[in-house]
Amino acid sequence: MSTWCLRGGRVVDPTNGIDEVRDLAVRDGCIVELDTRETFDEEIDVSGCVVMAGGIDMHTHIGGGKINLARLLMPEDHRTGGNPYGLPANALELASCGTCTPGTLATGYRYVEMGYTAAFEPAMMACNARHTHMEMGDTPILDHGAYVMLGNDELFLEMLSRGEDFQRMRDYMAWTIRASKAMGVKVVNPGGISAFKFNQRKLDVDEPHTHWQVTPRQVVHTLARALRELGVPHPLHIHGSNLGVAGNIESTLETIAALEGLPGHLTHIQFHAYGREGPKKFSSAAVQLADAVNANPNVSIDVGQIMFGQTVTASGDTMRQYAQSGLADPRKWIGADIECEAGCGVVPFRYREQSYVNALQWAIGLEIFLLVNDPWRVVLTTDHPNGGPFTSYPHLIRLLMDRSFRDEQLAKLHPDVAAHAAPACSGSRIAGIWVWERQPTLPSTETKRIERLCLPRRNMSSRMACWWRKAGVSRPCRWAVPTSSSRSTTAASKRFCASILPRTARSISTTWRSDTMSCAPVAMAAGCCPQPVSKARHECRADPERRAHR
Repeated sequence: MSTWCLRGGRVVDPTNGIDEVRDLAVRDGCIVELDTRETFDEEIDVSGCVVMAGGIDMHTHIGGGKINLARLLMPEDHRTGGNPYGLPANALELASCGTCTPGTLATGYRYVEMGYTAAFEPAMMACNARHTHMEMGDTPILDHGAYVMLGNDELFLEMLSRGEDFQRMRDYMAWTIRASKAMGVKVVNPGGISAFKFNQRKLDVDEPHTHWQVTPRQVVHTLARALRELGVPHPLHIHGSNLGVAGNIESTLETIAALEGLPGHLTHIQFHAYGREGPKKFSSAAVQLADAVNANPNVSIDVGQIMFGQTVTASGDTMRQYAQSGLADPRKWIGADIECEAGCGVVPFRYREQSYVNALQWAIGLEIFLLVNDPWRVVLTTDHPNGGPFTSYPHLIRLLMDRSFRDEQLAKLHPDVAAHAAPACSGSRIAGIWVWERQPTLPSTETKRIERLCLPRRNMSSRMACWWRKAGVSRPCRWAVPTSSSRSTTAASKRFCASILPRTARSISTTWRSDTMSCAPVAMAAGCCPQPVSKARHECRADPERRAHR
């Protein structure tokens, strides 16, 4: 039995209403009631630190074949001069690089610097499961898991087309989950990847597959029902039809209807919340999407916020990646067919502030964050690397938490974005985001609601809170909130976070120091979310002709 105590830290447990400076006792990796008479094996002074649950990124592409293809496609992202991180000074940290698609080592280091302790690969193919698990296993410190892709594999579509017994399809899903060591199931463009192989270039929710004559509605409902009967905790992870297409809100709403009350998680929903209003026939449908989420408690979402700058998009949705390949920047891309299972498309892309479409995509993501009533059903993501690298989370968190910073960023965007953010609705602009008249309480509750976006779902008392210490050294490493934006983070960025993961945590909000997208944490906070201490800078070139792209 091992015991230790964290002394003098600010403990944040929103579920139990705790936000105070206190000591925390740990026995065998679990938080226990503090006994002042007990002698501990180790006592650690964490004065000036925030003690809280570690963050979880539930949708981030960090392992598998398409990520390695993205790394191969973007060697400039890994060369000297293209990497914002220098060689490590810490003897326990190995050299690794990359920004859009960092290597496995850099992925672990960068996540831990932000206070995350777990990350989940959302698109693992069954035939590639061994590789995916090995790659995630090579990612240091982070706990990890993956969702296996189904709904485009020929065996499932054939059984569905033939009207096979539902129990047989359910058992096939159970076998696939177990064989691939997955934690859930994801469907990408239901039936659409397979349809693309039969030369079909679009597939709407009620449009039949040209060969199997099944619809995405049937695919979604069958998968969701099977997962419910199998008792899989994570609901069907849905990458819907018509990603990135103007007017795709109709497909998104029909996908929600296809669930028929069954649990479902709609992923990178920003890419599926577009209307056709306005002179450019491309508009925000965030209000319609938020209304649907608010009206359907069986549905949860992650946002897939875009962040301006260079990234690379990697997706199993071959149909949509092929359609967007002409927008590649730099001009190169990869398309691959995985026989009988799925597909893969890798397209580099640069999101630009002065592009009307890109600027509107940026605004739509923030609108969704602010308009959904229940923050427990909204998860902070950028769909790494598709909307932007996960290292941009500090910038995104500040956008949500800092009104003046949000206004400052909005002023840099294409001038038509604010006017056409949601033309079907009347409203007033609050902090650069459209807030509708039917939600007059939002300005007064905005901060509290956003603070709750990233909190642990359950009581964290049964697990270890996250705390900072220097790797390999018994004494604690103190973190103080900085008062300037100086680049004094080099040493800090080499430190690790030692933690035992509360597995029900969602994501994290943090106090940050940053003068580029590379940031080191100065405190961990999911419930207090103090104002950021310095301004992040993210530069990009203007291109008003650039169209929508994920």
